[in-house]
Amino acid sequence: MKIFLKYLLVLYVALPSALNALEVGKWSFEETDEYCYIGSLATETDLPSDKKRGDFYVLVYKNIGNPETVVQIEAGYSYKVPSDIIINIDNGEYKFYTTEDLPTAAWTEEDAKVIFAMKKGLELKVTGESSRGTITNDSYTLNGFTAAYNQLINDC
Repeated sequence: MKIFLKYLLVLYVALPSALNALEVGKWSFEETDEYCYIGSLATETDLPSDKKRGDFYVLVYKNIGNPETVVQIEAGYSYKVPSDIIINIDNGEYKFYTTEDLPTAAWTEEDAKVIFAMKKGLELKVTGESSRGTITNDSYTLNGFTAAYNQLINDC
């Protein structure tokens, strides 16, 4: 778990400069000296326009030389801790969690199952609750995910 958190911190610190590569409705591949990731920005959100929010996106990443891949949801706000962040991929539902150390991000213990569903699915929806009680529903297309994921696995 400590190694996992170490890599999360590295990714969290290094990612903001790389966010320019992410696009709405498109899965982008990025590589650094230590890790690679694919990511996409949401195609739709129901957050009212009068509410402020940071960047929100979905990532799948892995450290170079390590076969394990991790799915991460970035909210753009602090999630209510503890709470379940619900991910719907077509007809399947998956629970993600967050931590007090990094309340803007969410992960799952079932990365392989979620990635399998993402490869087969058409749309991913994230439902989360902010620390202030605002519920958000964000939608992401999964078109192009499998090709980007294969690049992640083959090139990293």
